[in-house]
Amino acid sequence: MTLRRPHAAAVAAVVSVLGLCAIPGAEAASPGALVVRPGESVQAAVDRARPGDVIKILPGTYPGSVNVTKPGLTLVGNGADTVLTPDARPDGNACAQAGHGLCVTGTEQSGLDGVRLLSLSVSGFRKNGVDASWTDGLEVGDVTAEHNGHQGIGVQHSVRTLLRDNVSRQNGESGIFLANTADAEGGALDTLRTRVSGNELTGNRIGVVLRRVRNLGVVDNHITANCGGVFVVGDEGVPRAGGLTVSDNLVAANNKYCPPNARLPFIQGAGIVLTGAERTLVVRNRVVDNHGTSPMSGGIVLFRSVVGAPDTGNTVRGNTTLGNSPADLADRDRGTANVLRDNTCRVSEPKGLCEE
Repeated sequence: MTLRRPHAAAVAAVVSVLGLCAIPGAEAASPGALVVRPGESVQAAVDRARPGDVIKILPGTYPGSVNVTKPGLTLVGNGADTVLTPDARPDGNACAQAGHGLCVTGTEQSGLDGVRLLSLSVSGFRKNGVDASWTDGLEVGDVTAEHNGHQGIGVQHSVRTLLRDNVSRQNGESGIFLANTADAEGGALDTLRTRVSGNELTGNRIGVVLRRVRNLGVVDNHITANCGGVFVVGDEGVPRAGGLTVSDNLVAANNKYCPPNARLPFIQGAGIVLTGAERTLVVRNRVVDNHGTSPMSGGIVLFRSVVGAPDTGNTVRGNTTLGNSPADLADRDRGTANVLRDNTCRVSEPKGLCEE
């Protein structure tokens, strides 16, 4: 599968129309546009901006966390040449105090609308590279999140999110983490058609974690060299996690070893895992060469949740899952009304689920 970055031209068009590249300094380039250059503060530009402004961050390294709390802002960099890194100072804004790199922060009473983070890198933060909560219509595109302690890109309490064409690698937890909430129990959140598309997720604990969420798509991502590829995680909470689609992804050789934690056994060689989920559609994925001896190891695996909630009403259809061990396709849950059919595989648990 070849990764596509169809939105790069759109980023370039934004920059070109505003004339940002020709304007030096952290001052207005045109009405509604600011430019930040090396040695200047990205946070200062965010604080000065008005809702709907574009902030162009020129190539360079920018120490310090950035906290966005105004609607409609666009932060656009120059790809891998625009890097946000931690500041050695112990104080800072709320984002820095939490250990994150780039935060987009609304509240339960006032969700933050229409923020866009485009074409920049976030590296080396103690917790999440990008951390978003209580947002509506957030777009994170062409962002590189690497070597962060927890999530590369973490989103909770948010709807209508678009995460596209990002590279999230070598992070301590997930490459992409989507949840109702990261630190509490509760029923699954309707994400209102959130989409995770065209991302490259490598070297993390898990490539994509969907925890207690519904109504979203994980489509056409390249997920490799993690401990696990895609985890759809639910429990007995109501509404149940699920009601989502995982399709057309390449999930290959996720054979890194990750030790157990308080919730899960060790993870290695896990391709796509459904645990405690309902009515999830897993279709047209290519899941290959995932090897391990964890309880969740294998190509596509249905596994009962840590609190014993079964998978129910899920459909696994039309996938190519080959060269995985101990099985290409495994129903280790035996929940009700799960349909596994028309999948190309060689070894299944129980036997008889494969079509050569």
